[in-house]
Amino acid sequence: MSTTDASHSSSDSSAFDGKVALITGAGSGIGRAMAIAFAGAGARVVACDIDPGAAGRTASGIGDAALAVTADVSSETSVAALVEAAIGAYGRVDVLCNNAGIMDTMALPADITLEQWDRVMRVNLTGAFLVTRAVLPHLLRQGGGVIVNTASEAGIRGGAAGAAYTASKHGVVGLTRNVAWAYAREGVRCNAILPGPTMTGIADGASFDPTGAARLAPVLTLGERIAQPEQMAEVALFLASDAASFVNGAIVPVDGGWSAA
Repeated sequence: MSTTDASHSSSDSSAFDGKVALITGAGSGIGRAMAIAFAGAGARVVACDIDPGAAGRTASGIGDAALAVTADVSSETSVAALVEAAIGAYGRVDVLCNNAGIMDTMALPADITLEQWDRVMRVNLTGAFLVTRAVLPHLLRQGGGVIVNTASEAGIRGGAAGAAYTASKHGVVGLTRNVAWAYAREGVRCNAILPGPTMTGIADGASFDPTGAARLAPVLTLGERIAQPEQMAEVALFLASDAASFVNGAIVPVDGGWSAA
C-alpha cells in the first residue's frame, strides 16, 4: 500500500505534520494499519517489528516517510537500539503506539506452562513497559507527547482469552493508567484501545489448548463481529491527535458493542 492509499484515511492528512510516530508490531495487522494511518496524516513513521521482512514491507509501502526497524520488544537491549534508531533518524518521537503482542494458547490457569506464561507476559506487558520507559525521557525533554497502548477486550474481561493473555492485557490497562497519572503534568498523555475480535492474523499457526479453546468457543466464533485493523488504527489516530488533547488515562473499547453486553 502506498502513501496515496494511506491518505484515504478519514483523518486530516496534515494533522501530524512534523511529528514522528513509533509503532511496534507494525509489520502486520493493527500495527501495519496504524503505520499507514499515521503516515497518511502527515507523520514520519518508525515501523518496528520482530520480523525484518514484515517491517520492511510496511515501510516500503509507505515510502520515504517511514523507517523500518527490527526489534524484539521483550529485550531491553533491542528496545534501546530501537529508540536510538528512531532518534538518530528523526531527532524525536512524538507518538508511541505500543502495539506488539502475541496470543497465548487459550490455556486455563491450571493448564498453562510457565514457559508460555513468561513469553506472553514478556512480550505483551514487559515489552510495552520497556518501550514506554525508553521513549519517556524524549517525550519529557520535548515537553510532552502521546502513548497509545493496544490492550484488548481481555484486559477488562476474564473470559476472552487464556490466562496469560488475559493477565498481560489487564497489566497493559494498569500500565496505561499509571503512566497517564504519573506524567499528566509534564504533557504526556497515555490511553489504550481495547480491540474486540479483529482480522489481524495474531493466532495464525497457533496450537490451542483443547480445554481452554472449548471453554472460550463463543468468543472464537464471533465471525459476524470481526473488525478490520483500520478500524482500530482510526481510534488510535484520534487518541494521539490534538482533538483528544484532554483525553488521558482512557481505556477505550473498540469492539462493536461487545463490552456493552
